[in-house]
Amino acid sequence: MRSVIVLGIIPVLCLLAVNVQSGPEGQFFATTATEAVDKIVLDSDGGASKNTAFQPKFKVSKKTTHKIPPGQQFTFGYLEVLENRSRPKGRTIEIPVYIFQSRSTDPKPDPIIYTVGGPGASTMPSAPYMNYYQYLDERDFILIEQRGNYYAKPHLDCPEWSKAVYTSNLPDFDPGESDSLFERAAKACRQQLTAAGIDLNQYNTNAIAADINDLVEVLDIEQYNLLTISYSTKIAQVLMRDYPRRIRSVVMDSPLPLAVNYDEESVGNLLRSVGALLYDCASDPACEAAFPDLKERFYRYLREKTRHPLEVSVPHPQSGKLETFRLQGKDLITVFSSASTGTVNEVPYEINKLLNGDLRSLQEQLSALFEPAGSGAGMGMRLSVWCAEEYPFNDYGRIKAETNRFPEVASLSPAVFDASICDIWGVEKVPDQENQAIRSDIPVLLINGEYDNETPPQWAAAMQENLSNSYHLIFKGWMHTPTTNWGNPCAMEVANAFFNTPTEMPDNPCFEAIGNPKFKLE
Repeated sequence: MRSVIVLGIIPVLCLLAVNVQSGPEGQFFATTATEAVDKIVLDSDGGASKNTAFQPKFKVSKKTTHKIPPGQQFTFGYLEVLENRSRPKGRTIEIPVYIFQSRSTDPKPDPIIYTVGGPGASTMPSAPYMNYYQYLDERDFILIEQRGNYYAKPHLDCPEWSKAVYTSNLPDFDPGESDSLFERAAKACRQQLTAAGIDLNQYNTNAIAADINDLVEVLDIEQYNLLTISYSTKIAQVLMRDYPRRIRSVVMDSPLPLAVNYDEESVGNLLRSVGALLYDCASDPACEAAFPDLKERFYRYLREKTRHPLEVSVPHPQSGKLETFRLQGKDLITVFSSASTGTVNEVPYEINKLLNGDLRSLQEQLSALFEPAGSGAGMGMRLSVWCAEEYPFNDYGRIKAETNRFPEVASLSPAVFDASICDIWGVEKVPDQENQAIRSDIPVLLINGEYDNETPPQWAAAMQENLSNSYHLIFKGWMHTPTTNWGNPCAMEVANAFFNTPTEMPDNPCFEAIGNPKFKLE
């Protein structure tokens, strides 16, 4: 059983940590993207009309999810929609939305709508950092939470799952108990959510896309642009297929194609990305001189530790007692998979340390496993999406083969959730079209990091066959979600240029200036 664990490949598409904050009153303003808010008539009881079919509403709220720094004008509120659109008198849910006003005195009329990855990640923590978003120089910028996530009402949290992850990562845990541990967690979480009246079948990519379309309709936005990352690029594809009329352009950062079966490929993608990095090190005279034959030595080390696990002792942060972990290749590969674009240049150095018996970085990583279990924020949403949209299309023969294909990480399953977990979760399979490529002539910019093992560049390249007005940029030496690289905002600059002129490939000097990583040598 492998789930959302710290050691081994981490199958999380931008599942971000979330902190609860409350903030000041939302500031009301009128711009090209938001002037319609003034005209929205809200039911006094917040419910559906007694005489007509339910209509989505945007309700301005004085209480925000986060404290927004002074000087940034915005409207905050909740989009109220049906949980199940086939039941017009059924339960409604509320989805938080920020509408940030452009810094321009003459903003362009087509705002950008942004939602992050996951599934199960919250978009709202981006709100306090709008000063860093270049998109506001020309346009309004709208943040929308995905239904079921942390700040939405309801929120599909799953603390039982987080406790299971914590328990499974402790050094004295018996791996033979893993299946039953996570099965109990899934049962408990499902029972808790369904007892609260939540229909788990309504928390999926199609429903999120419909929510965004409802927001566009409610605000009467004539044209808009989409900025999506990782998992949320699936939302963009559904919007392009089902609600294309008002979409002007789309940026997909680290695309996850509808037609890809993620669970069948994730281990191979990981090894290919590691190989690309180590090839670049070998091609760099200084890196090769400092760490000769690094790929061969590292892969041999992983195979050896898979047969004879590495024992690493770490003092427990509370008791001070030494705890001993036994690590195989599938665990030690995190020297790469836990890196970011900002630290990937250190990976050859860290591998060399490991090969020479320097375990300090590894011990620091293992110490984090003793931190208390989290709230399971958005985990129920993640389970609902994955078990409806990915699990039903999996070829378990391929998954089994992938699990044993690479001796360096033998027994590392590529599946995010075992079949038993999705059987317990019990959501309905989505229609077959949700596993098929879309065709569109909407202008699209596809962005990848060269070393991205979660959504590799070859996936985006394959999408171009069906996207007639698409462009593809691969950021050399970068990893997952380049537009979120705050150390170098070049990908954001490129995306912003595309929104300004979506009929041509962005021509940005910053992209041309990016070369191979400057590897850390000592």
